[in-house]
Amino acid sequence: MTITAAPCVNDGCLMVRGKVVLTHVPTNIILSPGISGAAFLGSTSPIPTSRHVFTLGILEGYKHLCLYRFKIWWMIPGYGKSGSEIPLETQLLLLEIKEESVVEDDDSSGPPTPTTFYVLFLPVLDGDFRTSLQGTPANELQFCAESGDANVQNSQILEPVFINSGDNPFELIKNSIKILEKHKGTFRHIENKKIPAHLDWFGWCTWDAFYTEVNPQGIKEGLQSFSDGGCSPRYLIIDDGWQDTVNEFQKEGEPLIEGTQFATRLVDIKENSKFKSSESDAWCNNLHEFINMIKGKYGLKYVYVWHALTGYWGGVLPSSETMKKYNPKIVYPIQSPGNIGNLRDIIPDSLEKYGVGIIDPQKIFDFYNDLHSYLSSNGVDGVKVDAQNLIETLGSGFGGRVLLTRRYQQALEQSTSRNFKDNNLICCMSHNSDSIYSWKTSTVARASEDFMPREPTFQTLHIASVAFNSLLLGEIVVPDWDMFHSKHDTAEFHGIARAIGGCAVYVSDKPGNHDFEILRKLVLPDGSVLRAKHAGRPTRDCLFRDPVMDGKSLLKIWNLNKLSGVVGVFNCQGAGSWPLKQTIKDLPSTPLVISGNVSPCDVDFIEHVAGENWNGDFAVYAFNSGSLSRLPMNGNIKVTLATLKCETFTISPIRVSGEGVHFAPIGLLDMYNSGGAVESIDENMKNSSEFIIKIKVRGCGRFGVYTSLKPRSCMVDMEEEEFIYNSENGLLTLDLTGDCNFRDIEFIY
Repeated sequence: MTITAAPCVNDGCLMVRGKVVLTHVPTNIILSPGISGAAFLGSTSPIPTSRHVFTLGILEGYKHLCLYRFKIWWMIPGYGKSGSEIPLETQLLLLEIKEESVVEDDDSSGPPTPTTFYVLFLPVLDGDFRTSLQGTPANELQFCAESGDANVQNSQILEPVFINSGDNPFELIKNSIKILEKHKGTFRHIENKKIPAHLDWFGWCTWDAFYTEVNPQGIKEGLQSFSDGGCSPRYLIIDDGWQDTVNEFQKEGEPLIEGTQFATRLVDIKENSKFKSSESDAWCNNLHEFINMIKGKYGLKYVYVWHALTGYWGGVLPSSETMKKYNPKIVYPIQSPGNIGNLRDIIPDSLEKYGVGIIDPQKIFDFYNDLHSYLSSNGVDGVKVDAQNLIETLGSGFGGRVLLTRRYQQALEQSTSRNFKDNNLICCMSHNSDSIYSWKTSTVARASEDFMPREPTFQTLHIASVAFNSLLLGEIVVPDWDMFHSKHDTAEFHGIARAIGGCAVYVSDKPGNHDFEILRKLVLPDGSVLRAKHAGRPTRDCLFRDPVMDGKSLLKIWNLNKLSGVVGVFNCQGAGSWPLKQTIKDLPSTPLVISGNVSPCDVDFIEHVAGENWNGDFAVYAFNSGSLSRLPMNGNIKVTLATLKCETFTISPIRVSGEGVHFAPIGLLDMYNSGGAVESIDENMKNSSEFIIKIKVRGCGRFGVYTSLKPRSCMVDMEEEEFIYNSENGLLTLDLTGDCNFRDIEFIY
């Protein structure tokens, strides 16, 4: 029997659905019932202050997953069974609770039992305060509420921690975010936002190709090399290096003083001399001419440019004639104890010494509007806005971190909506709750620390971080998995992750340094990609297992297409260690080979795309092996992978026609997300002797379906097409030639 009672406190215990979740709950903890069985936890203090730390109770015995900021910019996942294992700056805490016993053996396998339910804690914004969770060595679960301004104080905070429960962890998080959206009114759920069009096209970012040395000639060479290989990007991000900046602390001819590079400040909203005729080819007199040229010559649909939330890393230069009208001044960051208690970062540490040129919050919209209107007039279609969390350290004297973040974020969103027609904004370095719960129209945000091509021990962490962070971020924005290199030891590892991530697919290859075999598995000839419907997230049986350091667990990431599911399986073990965890000193000299199972039940909500004629079974196609299997919902396939190896499975519900034909479209067999090519399916009786199954598809290449009977013929856009049928496994394949437009395929029985 499902207990639906809301959370309550009885005899010093926090109870959820009849189970004790926290013991030794202090008397100053206040539980305020919410809606739909949820509640808020808050507390009171005898002394007003700008930073409170309250103990909620003792947490022991339940498996938990947490998402926490290991440094100021980014979250990563953490795992454990007690309050002592919950790090500072935790921004999501999910507990797995079973009726049979509170502690499960780590070696248990298979899906959770029907009696499993989940409890979610979300530290949120409450007025001028933001909240995070943390544990203590005594297994206490605490929340920290802080304003970021010594003059912004209170003595009670009533709605800082949201608590809810549910039987499905993904529905629980989604429903909780929707409740908070309505109750708080400071952000919007992803379903209520306009999705930028660039997400459905292949892109190129200049960062890892050139870093700050980016210039028109290099961009031109890069676009040409993609074109020569037959795989042209349709959007471009001109990253850091195009702006007019100055480093006041760097004297010409002297060695760089480490840290001063982050104090470099913006001088003007216009492009620097590299993008003007004095330092570029004759065909590029300015940014406007350059963008027009590359759009026309290389078929670019969208060009984005980079800037920091404060203008540049060190803000703007107060003495600049262009900047004076925005009333800038130098302020010095004050970092939260939670941030410096985890992993310090060189950027805010440097700026504590050199300061940030911050624009008057009353003038920040004017700044963004001037910048974005100039960019738009020069052919720029959107912006990637970086270093956003720096604002949390600058709230003193401005009403606190929450208020300052909201003012900047609202101004940014208003300006981008006004100047760029398709909500073309990518948020970056923005994993604090101040930003997350202030995103009203922001629709895309980077979901992890950068892809770092020269750091072999960071590759598995990147994939795992994005997948787990997407549990939270994916309900508010489309998680951006960052760029990667198509020609890299881990290219397929990253490529498959992005194919199933429901995200943008873009690379940062240097000119001439591409693997077009990899790219052609991600990108159709017209430059479009087969993007899945949602944010790719860990499967339910992976939520409480460490896929990077436990030495035995594979990471499975699931998603949905319009008519099928997809699961990517990754071996992230033995190739790196989480920050703040004991480092694996001697990584295995040979790949760590691990086995696991993949099942249709790994794809939550797959019944939503199965259709009325679904018989409960699935056709499961493995991309790398090319094998096709038929499985019931709880059936499984064994998969064995070495470190940094992966496989992707298309899981297509089998439909039974009126004539008894068992049929399931697979999709484009040579694309990582094969099922993303299938748009719709229909069936009809042409006459008493002919039965037709019709599917609409997008793209070209080798197309496959599962069919229990060999059709008499196959028609593609009303013309008969040859096909190959394997009677042993039911796989039918045919070649779709020509362009990438939508086309109708008819199977006639």
